[in-house]
Amino acid sequence: MHTAKETVRRLLDDLPDNASLEDIQYHIYVREKIERGLRDAEAGRVVDQDEARRRMAKWLGE
Repeated sequence: MHTAKETVRRLLDDLPDNASLEDIQYHIYVREKIERGLRDAEAGRVVDQDEARRRMAKWLGE
């Protein structure tokens, strides 16, 4: 398991040299959301497709 600092270093190494601070923040944000989603999935905190559709329909007023 990598530390957060190691993960950010790898991310920075993969970005182009002209990446803006906004680009860097975005990539860190996306990486954290992906990792959180993977942890949730491993812990069984998921909903099936039908439940997701029901929730979306409710949110969208359908």
